[in-house]
Amino acid sequence: MSLAITLLYIVFVLSAIVLVTIILLQEGQGGGFTDALGTAGKQAFGVKARGIQSFTGIVAFIWIASGVGIHLMNREQSGASLLDGTTIENTDPIDTGSGS
Repeated sequence: MSLAITLLYIVFVLSAIVLVTIILLQEGQGGGFTDALGTAGKQAFGVKARGIQSFTGIVAFIWIASGVGIHLMNREQSGASLLDGTTIENTDPIDTGSGS
């Protein structure tokens, strides 16, 4: 089970790095990071950017799916959840300093 969680963490981090890079490379309304690449960047990510946009969607889906998978596997492994309705008993009461 821990190997699967480790692999999901690796996929999560790598997809996050790729996603940030792709988003920064895409041309927005006023240019953006692609201006730093010169004319080659504008040709690659210009008006016909349909491929890069669909690739961004695929990577975003992988990132979200791996995050949800990590959450579900960690919750299953710990065996407890805040939503289960279980309460944790406080064995050390807080000293209110009443001075008695």
